[in-house]
Amino acid sequence: MSDKSPVVVGQSSADVLIAGGGIMGLWAALEADRAGLATLLVDAGPLAGGASGGLLGALMPHMPDKWNDKKQLQFDALLSLEHAIAALEAETGLSAGYRRAGRLIPLPKPHLRKIAERHQAEAETNWSQQGVRFSWDVIDRSPHGDGWPASDVMAAGLVSDTFAARVSPRGLTAMLIARLRQSSRVTFREGVAVEAIDTTGARATLSDGSSIGFGHLIVAAGHASFPLLSTLGPALARPLGQAVKGQAALLSAPSVAPDLPLLYLDGLYIVPHEGGQVAIGSTSEDRFDEPFSTDRQLDDLVARAVQLAPALGDADVIERWAGLRPKAIDRDPMVGPHPEAERVIALTGGFKVSFGLAHVLARAALAPIQGLDAGLPASFSTTHHLAVAATLC
Repeated sequence: MSDKSPVVVGQSSADVLIAGGGIMGLWAALEADRAGLATLLVDAGPLAGGASGGLLGALMPHMPDKWNDKKQLQFDALLSLEHAIAALEAETGLSAGYRRAGRLIPLPKPHLRKIAERHQAEAETNWSQQGVRFSWDVIDRSPHGDGWPASDVMAAGLVSDTFAARVSPRGLTAMLIARLRQSSRVTFREGVAVEAIDTTGARATLSDGSSIGFGHLIVAAGHASFPLLSTLGPALARPLGQAVKGQAALLSAPSVAPDLPLLYLDGLYIVPHEGGQVAIGSTSEDRFDEPFSTDRQLDDLVARAVQLAPALGDADVIERWAGLRPKAIDRDPMVGPHPEAERVIALTGGFKVSFGLAHVLARAALAPIQGLDAGLPASFSTTHHLAVAATLC
């Protein structure tokens, strides 16, 4: 525990105040609870109602080449997530819809096969750790027939990746919420957001006009975290991050087995889930007029999915979804104390990797409160992102 003595939780104070009830905030609340800290989590809407309430749930590893500390961090996180979910499922009796189903990546052109074959050799080293071995194998044909994927997209074969997995975003967040509701140390306030931070008095002003005292404040409010954190310290030349719109769809496809591998090609993910459902996504839109509506871009995505996986030809679209994901200025997640306000800790910017890393990043966010080392790459730190935002280009 740090030498900053936490205040006692009550109607107006908390050891740890967490701003944001998405996947990052929920894991942070769990880590705080496990540390014995009285925790209050506030969210502007319903818990997990933002980008964390999406459909896709793809857990994709980085390429096995050019190994570095960030790829090692993700490898460790994706490996440990399976066990973390299993433990929560045992505690709650709920399912997160997790499965290490693997992934197929079609290779439409010959030069892509040569690149993939180099990655195959690199995976033999970099994906064989901690008593496990995952493969990146270049094969000639799909083991699942021409409908998964289409034969015309794998003229040069395809990659079979055994490391990739999937999870139900809504299943995992619901399970985390259920686990947190079991604890007397964790309380929630939905429909209110942190609007201002008084670092001198260690108080946060909420959107309903009330204020909350805190021992530490973890800002995990997705893209809304960036303007809030920007109010602390000197003015910045550029925004700390941005919202990126994503659109996705959920299909009813009873003939698609839930254990089929995920498909990926040119930014399109096709993710089989339990119960004969398949998620497809996602767009990445830096510019948009209507953040929560779907449009022709999603229609095009659905059409591409059917071309990639003819097994989806008779599938019905049962849900269309759009949401805003947080992308920090230097792309990596932003985690750690604000250098101008050490009681305020950022936990945001996951963009496309949130579900695979959130449990590890939440632990890192709690580390300074407990007097521990976060153990993250330097490019993840709040200090690093602030330095980038302070420059004009």
